[in-house]
Amino acid sequence: MTQRALDSSGEQTPGSSRPAMIDAGAELDPVHPVELPPSGHRATGLTTAEVAERVARGEVNDVPVRSSRSLTEIVRANVFTRFNLIIGVLWVIMLFVAPIQDSLFGFVIVANTGIGIIQEWRAKKTLDSLAVIGEAKPTVRRDGTAAEVSTHEIVLGDVIELGPGDKVVVDGTVAEADSLEVDESLLTGEADPVLKRPGDPVMSGSFVVAGGGAFTATKVGREAYAAQLAEEASRFTLVHSELRSGISTILKYVTWMMVPTAIGLIISQLVVKDNNFKDSVARTVGGIVPMIPEGLVLLTSVAFAIGVVRLGRKQCLVQELPAIEGLARVDVVCLDKTGTLTEGGMDITEVRPLNGSDEAYVHQVLRSLGSSDPRPNASLQAIIDAYPASQEAAWTVTDAMPFSSARKYSGAAFTETDGTPSAWLLGAPDVLLPDGDATLTEIEHLNEQGLRVLLLARVPGGELDAPDAADGAVPTALVVLEQRLRPDAAETLEYFAQQNVATKVISGDNAVSVGAVAGKLGLAGAENTLDARKMPTDPDDMATAMEQNAVFGRVTPQQKRDMVAALQSRGHTVAMTGDGVNDVLALKDADIGVSMGSGSEATRAVAQIVLLNNSFATLPSVVAEGRRVIGNITRVATLFLTKTVYSVLLAILVVCTQVEYPFLPRHLTLLSTLTIGVPAFFLALAPNKERAQPHFVRRVMRYAIPSGVIAATATFTTYLVARHHYTGPGALEAETSAATLTLFLTSMWVLAIIARPYTWWRIALVAAMGLGFLIVLVVPWLQDFFALKLVGTTMPWAAVGIAVAAAALLELSWRLVGRRFGA
Repeated sequence: MTQRALDSSGEQTPGSSRPAMIDAGAELDPVHPVELPPSGHRATGLTTAEVAERVARGEVNDVPVRSSRSLTEIVRANVFTRFNLIIGVLWVIMLFVAPIQDSLFGFVIVANTGIGIIQEWRAKKTLDSLAVIGEAKPTVRRDGTAAEVSTHEIVLGDVIELGPGDKVVVDGTVAEADSLEVDESLLTGEADPVLKRPGDPVMSGSFVVAGGGAFTATKVGREAYAAQLAEEASRFTLVHSELRSGISTILKYVTWMMVPTAIGLIISQLVVKDNNFKDSVARTVGGIVPMIPEGLVLLTSVAFAIGVVRLGRKQCLVQELPAIEGLARVDVVCLDKTGTLTEGGMDITEVRPLNGSDEAYVHQVLRSLGSSDPRPNASLQAIIDAYPASQEAAWTVTDAMPFSSARKYSGAAFTETDGTPSAWLLGAPDVLLPDGDATLTEIEHLNEQGLRVLLLARVPGGELDAPDAADGAVPTALVVLEQRLRPDAAETLEYFAQQNVATKVISGDNAVSVGAVAGKLGLAGAENTLDARKMPTDPDDMATAMEQNAVFGRVTPQQKRDMVAALQSRGHTVAMTGDGVNDVLALKDADIGVSMGSGSEATRAVAQIVLLNNSFATLPSVVAEGRRVIGNITRVATLFLTKTVYSVLLAILVVCTQVEYPFLPRHLTLLSTLTIGVPAFFLALAPNKERAQPHFVRRVMRYAIPSGVIAATATFTTYLVARHHYTGPGALEAETSAATLTLFLTSMWVLAIIARPYTWWRIALVAAMGLGFLIVLVVPWLQDFFALKLVGTTMPWAAVGIAVAAAALLELSWRLVGRRFGA
């Protein structure tokens, strides 16, 4: 499972500095020192026998980074909760003092807990299987050959190869370096890549931005630096989200209200009222149980877990569960063009010699450049495909400069077949050419067609290391590349436009070329392009530029990071997608980082969401899943908390008026099942495309409080009227039945409001719940089982009339709240 690199406090924040730890990482194991190969010697790696010996000694990279909670942790988290404890104690009491129907609430809790365990176990299995698919496998040399192994199979002393985009998985010391540049910003906060030479330390959690090489593992397992910081980073978790923290806040308030109210109710029913002891206990428990919104946490867990399973079926790995929620809140998506809007591969459409250069000679230069880099990027791979290496007349590589997204070009020096030295650069024309160069006009026309253009330039003097090598380069040819558009990109961009999510294309390529590609895909505002070299550095001005333009070219990795921060400073929730090593910093700082499965190991490590199928078209599914979870939990939370409010208020009214509590546990179990439990389960899993809104607690409580107050007032009014209407034996049962009818009808109206906008299945759901209650009222044995029997006609119709008045008040209050605060 890939990890997210964290700072020393465990938080994902930039700018932390740990130079002391980095120096410490270079120390060798004092007990079993690691042999480093001589400088310039190719390390062959350990033998099979040496690997087995180290495994036997326990010198294995066995950090138990789990993608999810274990089964034991899942059971513990779902069973041992504060409210389960309270309800469990009350359930045991009821089993001794009342009929079984008054203990039904306990069986409901058992069923709910079982559902929660099963759903999270399903999510765990999905997450674990996807984690194996998405796991990066470093290339390790053993017995003189290179092979991919799982990260946890690395042993102390292994020689691990590195290339652009590879993440350093354990601490070590560089054994070989070929222009090896390592970005340690995720560990130190230092943005500039560090050039590594043989003997230099490398730290787990850093990644390669250019060049290649190999390093010898000197610290593995929990001793590795990143392992000490990130062991907990990739676990299945339901924390650190507004939804979960909001529910925790609500439960805290509920506990504060519940404890004194319950104490008052106990005193009132057991001490003040001289009733039958067992009946008093039953009615006391009946007043306490509904105060607990026990199903709210369950449904939130189930909704998240089912979200993981649904996305898993679409090959989407959610490395941090709140990312489902976070992406639903996104209002700006920043896309990297290459690998996101376009497929990874490219095709050469034309090579244009410049300044009278010989075409055959140019082809030979390109052929030699292709063979100079053992780890070519997509552009160089297209050149290799068009001009494969030939043993005949092959040039000898004397120096190489790998491509870097910071400098925008690569290079190589050769000894040609006749012994002539030459050096060449291949990269962005507008970086290698001075402003005003006539060739730039020609290139501009090609860029306007959405073509990618590279400049091949000769370095005078034949030395790549010259500080002004790029400044004095002589243009030799233009290499014109055509990028393959993703067939599903246009549809995905249209989806975001329809959902009012702004899309920003941020690329290292020429801005005009990127804008042309975006225009072909129908991106709104694609004509508003900006060259990032002209981007203002002031954060506020940068934020304005970001909001006014849609396409940005020639963006450096650090600028991508600054752009994300600028948007966030304006209150935007930003998602960043990418697959290249140049996207890592921005992915880490964005609210939600999304990586392609085929992307570099470093991008997969810092992203919260990995699209294993490499399909940008999967993103709408993730957004929709997040919106479904948040929107529906907001709906059902209102149902649960309405019940909590009216239960607390009813208990307070009972204590103040010194009357018997009107309900037995069986009554409220029936009401909760029909008006909350069953419908909430279906509503929590229904489609919902509304963009998530902030302030979850406020949005829920401003509807739940007036609804609960109205329901409690209407119910208690019916109860008091019924107490004056009925006398003699059986009066309390008749009073309870009338109050239950009012509470059911009022609660049903709350459900009917929450179920809007209506669809056929929502109407059927509400109707089925009403039919269920009607069946209880008319079937004799159900009447006896639930102790519900309407007596006479006057009081039942009065109960209905009071419920109708309550429904009118509910409609009025919801409309006033909606008009005052927004839906």
